[in-house]
Amino acid sequence: MPCIERTVQVTFRHRVFFTERVFDVSNTLLRDVLVDGDPQRCPCRALLVLDEGLLTVMPRLREMTERYFAAYPELHLACRPQVFEGGERAKNSSFQVSELQSQIERFHIDRHSCLVVVGGGALLDMAGFAAATAHRGVRLVRLPTTTLSQDDSGVGVKNGVNAFGKKNFIGTFAVPFAVINDFEFIRCLPARDKTAGYVEAVKVAAIRDEVFFEQIENDAPALRAFDPSAMKRLIQRCAELHMNHIAGSGDPFEMGSARPLDFGHWAAHKLEPLSEYKLRHGEAVAVGIALDVIYSRRVGLLDPASAERVLSLLEKLGFELFTPELLYADDSGQALVLQGLQEFQEHLGGRLTITLLERIGKGIEVHEMLESQVVQAIQELKGRPRAKSGLPAGSV
Repeated sequence: MPCIERTVQVTFRHRVFFTERVFDVSNTLLRDVLVDGDPQRCPCRALLVLDEGLLTVMPRLREMTERYFAAYPELHLACRPQVFEGGERAKNSSFQVSELQSQIERFHIDRHSCLVVVGGGALLDMAGFAAATAHRGVRLVRLPTTTLSQDDSGVGVKNGVNAFGKKNFIGTFAVPFAVINDFEFIRCLPARDKTAGYVEAVKVAAIRDEVFFEQIENDAPALRAFDPSAMKRLIQRCAELHMNHIAGSGDPFEMGSARPLDFGHWAAHKLEPLSEYKLRHGEAVAVGIALDVIYSRRVGLLDPASAERVLSLLEKLGFELFTPELLYADDSGQALVLQGLQEFQEHLGGRLTITLLERIGKGIEVHEMLESQVVQAIQELKGRPRAKSGLPAGSV
């Protein structure tokens, strides 16, 4: 049979900027990003979405954003900033996606306009999905406001919402028009949310960068005290390593069977719904990493001293490494968390591919997880003495 075949190559520009006080009128970064050096796009039409939770700690933010857009004739705010619910509830139904798409239609946001979203990772995921599917792709500018979204999810190329009891079951891959990390937002976070993003830095350092891992170890007391300089170092390097993976892995849209940057996530993505999302994503990932580190040691991949370094670092940063959801079982007595392995595989298809740890700074892919060893690792976590270096992340 006849067949016409061509190779289609598409190039994306991915940019992450770092600044402070992005909505100060004297800071031109957001204006410059939206105009993007093209005077024919002026005034650039924008729809601005704010995280409802952020307004509780920055009640003047809405007025600040309106004043910023009014100060620049090159910008046009299509309507008053829209306020949407953040947190995991933002992703647990399609209602907010439809509502945001209706706003995109109502205020005539086209493919050369910009949707500007200011909020945590869950809101960015939801809004990114709405942007990627309205007009087959509206330009999205992300302003992440949490440690986790600034160093991980907000700089990635994934968007999605939860469905059928599964994390990010519905979603898209779409490179944002730009990401702007403003450290001023981090200062306003509750301690629990400041801590949550540290785990993604531990994750990527453990599998990719031993020097970065050592830096986090050295900075652990300062990070626990939320020292701004230490937090900035962590956020910027973690974001850089994620960007390097996206640009250089050869598989930015996960067409294969591996997700190396999801080390510790197969369990985390199951633990979150099992906890009815009382566990924050970062807290669940910390448990998932601990589980996979112990498993790696038990099956002979990782030496005991390195395993203990990872576990101790997570504890020093304030994470609990055991959660009762690890013990939840079905009617046959099988741990429910083990369903996360099947769901992880189904999300990509192909062979089960899990990233484990061979040594600090080097991950290794395996295609089988021994359930008996996972169960033993869970029991080991359960029996691990509680860290004495400060309060656990969930209690601050």
